[in-house]
Amino acid sequence: MVDLPYRDGRAGIDAGLVRRLLASQFPRWAGLSVTPVEVDGWDNRTYRLGDDLTVRLPTGAGYAPAVRKEHTWLPVLAPSLPVPVPVSLALGVPGEGYPFHWSVRRWLDGRTASPDRIEDMAGFAVSIADFLRALRRVDATGGPTAGAHSFHRGTSPAHYDDGTRRALAALEGRIDVERAAAVWDDALRAPEWSEPPVWFHGDTSGNLLVDGGKLVAVIDFGTCGVGDPACDLVIAWTMFSGESRRVFREAVGLDDATWARARGWALWKALITLAEGNEQSRHVIDEVLADAP
Repeated sequence: MVDLPYRDGRAGIDAGLVRRLLASQFPRWAGLSVTPVEVDGWDNRTYRLGDDLTVRLPTGAGYAPAVRKEHTWLPVLAPSLPVPVPVSLALGVPGEGYPFHWSVRRWLDGRTASPDRIEDMAGFAVSIADFLRALRRVDATGGPTAGAHSFHRGTSPAHYDDGTRRALAALEGRIDVERAAAVWDDALRAPEWSEPPVWFHGDTSGNLLVDGGKLVAVIDFGTCGVGDPACDLVIAWTMFSGESRRVFREAVGLDDATWARARGWALWKALITLAEGNEQSRHVIDEVLADAP
């Protein structure tokens, strides 16, 4: 786990810090209201700035490179994507005791996607597949090669083999460890991505906004990069099931080996979070194991 010395409530990431940073670096926005967003992430703290803007601050050194990455590459990606993505208007520098770059962005309307907010799950699955296909079509020349900045999403799931094995050992007697190990082994044995590297988002689950049950925006490209798109299929088990998963798989247009690696990505995260006590991850493990060949 990445150390988070600047997490809100522990070292002063709060509305007061945001106001001080704005006053010293972007005084044109200093008079706007600053309020925490209703649903916040782990990697960053986000504050609503007035009615139309947000301020985004990384919570630790491991997450800091994403700010400049998004500032550089989102303007390149946005014109080719079927729904809006964050637009970075300004890149802040360390100051006021805060050690990382930070950004001011446009506010995107919508609510975090969840099954209870989507009536037509199969149609929603198609819209996500369309987004991912459009993302893969963007010219990847010069894009950030998958690695530490993407927490190794876009590479082989083998990077997390040790952690996955430890989680499997810790979960003995709580899940079907033998079956889970077989699915993980299948992911590691699957042929690697052999086509030219493509853009991936890296963490679509939890970063989709809807309105009226329709996809209206995709946010948080902090783990994006160029490499193997298998990590973007994890939503097949975190959000979809049955018919919607089948529709998603057909619409996204990737081969069996990519799906095997994707099961590995989904299983890795669910195993380590369940081992840490997050019981909600059990559902994902069950979905992955039931769906595996």
